[in-house]
Amino acid sequence: MDRQTALDLLQSQVKTRNLVKHCLACEAALGALAARLDEDENAWRLAGLLHDVDYDRTSDSPDEHGRIGAQMLEEAGVDSEIVHAVLAHADKVPRESALDRALWCVDPLTGLIVAAALIRPEKKLSAIDTQFVLNRFGEKSFARGANRDQIRACEEELGLSLQEFTDISLTAMQGISGELGL
Repeated sequence: MDRQTALDLLQSQVKTRNLVKHCLACEAALGALAARLDEDENAWRLAGLLHDVDYDRTSDSPDEHGRIGAQMLEEAGVDSEIVHAVLAHADKVPRESALDRALWCVDPLTGLIVAAALIRPEKKLSAIDTQFVLNRFGEKSFARGANRDQIRACEEELGLSLQEFTDISLTAMQGISGELGL
């Protein structure tokens, strides 16, 4: 599936603009991580873009999140590696590949980064750096929904320090700040 087709699918299914932006952030971060880890950048980007394609459909039945998305992607002919990553990010199947692990770790990190940008007066990604995000990471009351253990798993799951993982993701998101409105 090409990117435009994937974006069209996402936008046809997800009506919340902030959720679309979250998917764009994951796409950018995973693309940069793929480049750093010498993985398939296109596949990783598509996984990031499409991982929450079923979010609106499953809002009343969160246990189905990931399963319905995977089914939708399978029916659309998306590569099985991406379908598996969508299932794994929602803890429906074990994380087996680097893509599975990267998506699982980056999903909450993008939200933490956005929250960090939004507390600055500028409300811009350009107003924050990696250290600023890491300082917020250490504040338990900040962005409570961003699972710190899941983010920190980058060390074991991907062999990247928390600082490098955050830096790669933040830099990628800063690269698409216009699309993110940040």
